[in-house]
Amino acid sequence: MIDDKKQLDRSAQHSITTFDLDSLEIVTALGRGAKGLVFLARDNVNDEIFALKVISKDSIEKMNAKAVNNSNRNEGNEYRRVSFEQEVLGIVDHQLLPRLRGVLATDKVIGYAIDYCPGGDLHSLRKKQTENMFSDDLIRFYAAELVLALEYLHNLGIVYRDLKPENIMIQENGHIMLVDFDLSTKLSPKSPDKSMSFKSVHQSPTDSVKKNRLFPFVRWCNSGISPEDADSQASFKPDCTELDSAEKSNSFVGTEEYVAPEIVSGKGHDFAVDWWSLGIVLHEMLYGTTPFKGSNEKETFHQILTKPPELVGERTSLRYLIRKLLEKDPKQRITVEGIKEHDYFKGIDWDLILRIQRPPYIPAHSVEEITVAVKDGIKGLDVELFVQELFANGDDGDGGEKNNKSKHGENDPGDLNKNKCKFHRPEHNQFSVF
Repeated sequence: MIDDKKQLDRSAQHSITTFDLDSLEIVTALGRGAKGLVFLARDNVNDEIFALKVISKDSIEKMNAKAVNNSNRNEGNEYRRVSFEQEVLGIVDHQLLPRLRGVLATDKVIGYAIDYCPGGDLHSLRKKQTENMFSDDLIRFYAAELVLALEYLHNLGIVYRDLKPENIMIQENGHIMLVDFDLSTKLSPKSPDKSMSFKSVHQSPTDSVKKNRLFPFVRWCNSGISPEDADSQASFKPDCTELDSAEKSNSFVGTEEYVAPEIVSGKGHDFAVDWWSLGIVLHEMLYGTTPFKGSNEKETFHQILTKPPELVGERTSLRYLIRKLLEKDPKQRITVEGIKEHDYFKGIDWDLILRIQRPPYIPAHSVEEITVAVKDGIKGLDVELFVQELFANGDDGDGGEKNNKSKHGENDPGDLNKNKCKFHRPEHNQFSVF
């Protein structure tokens, strides 16, 4: 059940804690990504638990060195990416997006904490469904919440660029949480869309508040590289529409099966790429597979550019919406206004979705139950040493714009058990990296 005061009255001005690594208890490993490891951690001082992403500074240095010759150096710079992701977390104020719980910085690692979601991700949830497919009611609920989350980000000028089931977590109350802003970017609007509703967009924090939130990260990035240095990192402002964007990004980013044609072709892209990815996610929820997956990367990209989506079965409003989302020409692709007015969402009160007290699926175990089950934590773990050793083996991502993560294997917490430190393996693929 949603606590209205707790869930709907978040303040964008909430203070950000600076953690001391020694005061944190690592409960279990949740997973890993290209840059860091994610742990379930407990702050013993305030008796709070959260998901903690820890990144090795050495791995960032290596990835940044690989990106030096990248033609788009502004977005290829790993210092800037990490700082930008943390800035996004510090400024967003929405029930379906993570809240920045705190940051840490040592000589060897940096990290930040967000709310922990005990329900796992949408991919693992789909695998538990009959024939690995969601019911129409589940699809409609999750689709509506994704529309609201993406609309909010777009209103702030943020292009998400990595929408996929693994990045859609299930909160304790059953609502989604869109996580992982590693590949996101900021575009400035050409002109405001006066018809856009900003009920869910709160006033941006002052510059002083943003600087305070960024301090632990800016402190170790003080080599002249910070979010303020790039044009794409302009101050966050609402009033942005994907139709009137004055600039586009030419970065080649995303996850192979979910990237839009304009990213593959390198013609420049804007907010419309997120609606394409939403179409891929809806197709996967409906059919249990993505529509353009080939036997290799080259074939997948060729099919994204040329193959029409195969929407087998009876003609329904959902299949029609997917087709509109998977329009290869971004100028002809359906926009947020068209999506919210589409027949598939007929009868939905968009202002009440976030107040639904009983979503279609509620996680079986609460945050408290999970932490009690592993209450002993990982005794004697040297987080700095472990993160450094893991990424020193060369398995630290490619560091470039083409960040096509290998699906369904990258985030397996069980892989961490193969290393020297033993971790509690979460049951039933319950956890995912953010």
